[in-house]
Amino acid sequence: MTTDAPSSAAGAVSAADARYTFDPVALDELRKQSPWKDDPRYFEGVAVSPSAAMKMMTHCHSGVEKGVKKGGNPIEVMGLLLGRPDPATPKTLVVTDVFPLPIEGFETRVIADDDDVVNHMIALGESIERTRKEKFMGWYHSHPFDPLLLSQTDISTQLQWQRAEDPHGNPFLAIVVDPLRSLAKGVPELKAFRAYPPEYTNPVPHQCPDGTVVPEEKARLEMWGSCWSSYYELDVEYFMSGGARGVLSTLTQNFLWMRTIGSSATFETEARERYPDRIAAAAERIRKFQPSGGSEGPVPSSALLGARPGRGGAAASLGSSSEAKPAAAKDEEDGGELGKSCRAVMEIATEKLVGDMTQAAKKELFSHGS
Repeated sequence: MTTDAPSSAAGAVSAADARYTFDPVALDELRKQSPWKDDPRYFEGVAVSPSAAMKMMTHCHSGVEKGVKKGGNPIEVMGLLLGRPDPATPKTLVVTDVFPLPIEGFETRVIADDDDVVNHMIALGESIERTRKEKFMGWYHSHPFDPLLLSQTDISTQLQWQRAEDPHGNPFLAIVVDPLRSLAKGVPELKAFRAYPPEYTNPVPHQCPDGTVVPEEKARLEMWGSCWSSYYELDVEYFMSGGARGVLSTLTQNFLWMRTIGSSATFETEARERYPDRIAAAAERIRKFQPSGGSEGPVPSSALLGARPGRGGAAASLGSSSEAKPAAAKDEEDGGELGKSCRAVMEIATEKLVGDMTQAAKKELFSHGS
């Protein structure tokens, strides 16, 4: 929630708290001037509050869970953004809160009752006018499978909102959320957009929504869809008050053990990516090993047993040459090359076993189910 701040006190507000307050007189003046009406690319960035980001993620994740529980694909969801243009940084839009709508869809097919949605929006708008100082200034929706871009349907929706709201001092914004990538990465994966008026022609040929120039049409279509020339992307930042940062810092320092409990090294992204390569490398080392007889084919179990320190067999034969004894003494003690390969396999298996046991222990400790 934001509060009014008189102009004389603006300088006393810290940078961390600046997004939570605004000068109502300056904001009214900015709305009256509406400089965005004369510049299709006027806005450059979006500042999103932690609560708004959290509520968007929770809503979009609920669509994923609901669709999967029904045995199908994740469901697309939609909501409204609450906020304002920022008089202190006029080319930045501030999103302070979000409100989910009772709209669900599969790709482009909406399955909600239109009358229910309209009545819900009317009631919500009346409540906001009585209790909040900001306005509805945008909408968000999820793309569980598609890239973070605006489709033809999204462009039509965004243009309708911009034509209705922009001239009245309320520039409208579109945010697209990828709930699946957000779940995988553990951070919000979203992008913010504004649509160009239909009569606008970009002076930069082949310029994509993110500002890059991509001459290849196929690449542009893959990255930004068939409407790549009809909208542009805004930079997204997140803001947090000084008080919230202090509390978070204290929790991080005093309760660092929570991070240890909440994470498992085996399931970290880097570990998962390296896991197949480690297995392949260990398998290749064992496959290339040949017992002293030099015969082709798989390694016999007796050779594997002989790779363990203190036993005879193939590993011991690696140091049988009198000339190689000094150099091979250490290898013989360690089981030779086969012993090293076997230990690499045992290390991988142990890590996997410990990781699974840890997850099972966490489930038993923290599960509140029956």
